[in-house]
Formats: sequence, structure tokens, C-alpha cells
Amino acid sequence: MAETVLERIRGKAKMLGRRICLTESDDVRNLQAASKLAKTGYARPILVGSRPAIERLAAENAMVLDGVEIADTESSPKLGEYAAMVFEMRKAKGMTESLAREALKDTCFFAAAMVSAGDAHGYVSGGGNPKGYNHNTGQKTRPALQLFKTAPGIRTASAYFIMQLQDPKWGFNGALFYADCGLNINPNEDQLAEIAVSTARTYRMFTGDEPRVGMISCSTKGSAKDPTVDKVIAATRKAQALAPDIKIDGEFQFDAAVIPEIGARKAPGSAIAGRCNVLIFPDLNCGNTMYKATERLANAVAIGPLIQGLRRPFNDVSRGCSVDDIVDCAAVAAITEWTE
Repeated sequence: MAETVLERIRGKAKMLGRRICLTESDDVRNLQAASKLAKTGYARPILVGSRPAIERLAAENAMVLDGVEIADTESSPKLGEYAAMVFEMRKAKGMTESLAREALKDTCFFAAAMVSAGDAHGYVSGGGNPKGYNHNTGQKTRPALQLFKTAPGIRTASAYFIMQLQDPKWGFNGALFYADCGLNINPNEDQLAEIAVSTARTYRMFTGDEPRVGMISCSTKGSAKDPTVDKVIAATRKAQALAPDIKIDGEFQFDAAVIPEIGARKAPGSAIAGRCNVLIFPDLNCGNTMYKATERLANAVAIGPLIQGLRRPFNDVSRGCSVDDIVDCAAVAAITEWTE
């Protein structure tokens, strides 16, 4: 059987052995994920938080955290160094060293500082204890946006999912990439074009396969007229101009993008209709609904949300995540390369 994209990701992560921070260390799922990462070798895990609290939670759950590092936000010898760095990076925005030290009490901000300083490769925020950290998406993402910033040529960070279906005929041995499904609520045409290019590059990096990007709409090649369709048409043109080396086409209805006979009938002039492996949705209502529908109705494995378009790796895993979700998102972060 052909290797799946997740198997490729895990194998590469194991070879690289990079340090990855987990920020919601008051949630036992993250302790379990850290332990599993250490055992599998997909990453060298770092639990960020209060050392006494982490050790107490481990003892309460009869866990031995062999191979797991703890970065204590309260007593780390690096606090002064990180505060000075954050001050320099953010002083134009009104940051002071005192405010930087206060910000570093937050586990997500501390993890982002560790990555910015080169003391870790990336960070993952998954789960959360309602009585503890329990960061929402904005609180998890803000430190990455502030300290990492977006990659060269990209102004829009976005969230994608790897949808691993059981039938290998879809995409790369059953994997389709969906975006944006978790971050940008209603991207404009320029943002949508950047999301398309970012996701195509991500697909190529993880699979080694040629991306074929379908810009999804309720219309195929002018079959409907509406400002929401016009946005997708304009975004398609802009994405093609941004990355002429990538096959990007639309606007497509979903079936025209992935079913060859329907693509041939509805978009006969397209080189990729019916064969798309990267699907870009017009807004979060559509993208989030489609990933959940695919996950539940097709019994697909949804890996994500994964964040792209930043200079350093960060992934935000939902509060309802499993231990394996955290592990897999950490493996993705481990193989995501830095950009300067």
C-alpha cells in the first residue's frame, strides 16, 4: 500500500528530532502527547508552564515523563533574555521590558519567545483546562503573529487541514488539503489568493506531489452571478499571477473540482478540473463546514487546524482534540521549515 502523507510526515519528523513546545500543560492530554512524542521520536517535546503543577498532574495520572523537558515560565533562567528580546521586537508597538516579562507568564507567548530565540523549532497549542490556561484561538495565535510575523511575500496567515480519506484515489494517496478552515472568517480576494498559494506550497512540501488548486464556489466558470462568486473569480486570477508555476483554476463547484467526468463536462477547457488535490474555500463558513462534513460523513481523518504563512511553525489544535491530534500536529510543526 502506498505511503500516506501522515506516514511521510512522521517519518521525516523522526529523522529531524526537533524540539517542539506544547503550551497547554495543565491538560493531561498534553502530558500524554509529550510522552508519546518522546517515545516515538517524532519530536523532542517541551511542556511549557509551571514545573510544580506539571509534576503534580503527572503524579496524579501515574505518568513518568521520560524524555520530556519542562520550560518553567516562572523560574526559567532564560526569562531575562526572552524579555529583552521581546522588548526589542515589539518596542515600536509600545512594549516595555516590564510588559514583556508580564507577557511571558502566558505559556503561548513564552513558547513563541522560545522559538524566536532558537531554543525550540515550533509550538503547538492543543486542548486546554477550563480552570487553567484554556486559550482561545486568538490567544494561541496572537503571539505567533506578533513574534514570528508572516513569511516573505505573504501577508495573510491561514489555517489548513489535511483530510486523509480511506480511498487512495483522492489527492495524494487519499489526502486532500483544505483551506482556510480555521482562521480567516471572510478573506478578501487578495487574501484568498495568498491562501491558495500558501496551501499549494504546503501541499508540495509535504507530499512532493504537484499541487492542483481548485478555487471553490457555488458556481463553475460563470454558471452563477453574485458578488461572492466574483470574489472567487478575482482571487483565482490573482493567485495565478502570484504563482504562475502552480496550477490554479476556478471558480469550481466542489464536484467539478474533484470528480473527473463532472469537471470535464462543467469546465472542459480546464487542465485540472476534476483532479484537484488542494481545495480553497471562499470563507470560513464554507471551509469549516466542509472539513467537518468530510470528517464525519466520509469517516476521514482531519489533521489540523495547521497554520501556514508564518516564518516559524505554530499549530492550533481544537479544544476537543485527542492525544494523537496533538502528536500529529507536533510532527507537522517539526517538519515545517523556517523562512527568514
